[in-house]
Amino acid sequence: MTVAGVAWGVYSLRGQTSRQPLASTAQNFLFVLPWALAINLLFVGGVHVTPRGLALAAVSGTLTSALGYVVWYSALPRLPAITAGTVQLSVPVIAAFGGVLLLAEPVTPRLLVCAVAILGGIGLVLWRRHRPASA
Repeated sequence: MTVAGVAWGVYSLRGQTSRQPLASTAQNFLFVLPWALAINLLFVGGVHVTPRGLALAAVSGTLTSALGYVVWYSALPRLPAITAGTVQLSVPVIAAFGGVLLLAEPVTPRLLVCAVAILGGIGLVLWRRHRPASA
């Protein structure tokens, strides 16, 4: 998780200078493709793949993820780094409620408490950053 967090931070900082989010995202996907294939080959023995499953994984892993990354790269040039770093913490909440809306996942007290905690923390950081300094 630490490596993923650092990688996302680097990815986001690089995205602040992107003027072509779609081209940058395509380039990033092409760069990581050989690495992803190599890592997946390490675990190929324990995997059962069906054509439908492979197609769904390809669509969710490329099209929908790419769309999210293009949107993120489009927003980054307009956000200060600290704001971008804070706002991106809302992604798990968005994903969880996507599961509720699209997959009929249950809305549990745990989900609600976690969502309020995450969004409340984000709200506090953003409010604190944009609050006028007191005299």
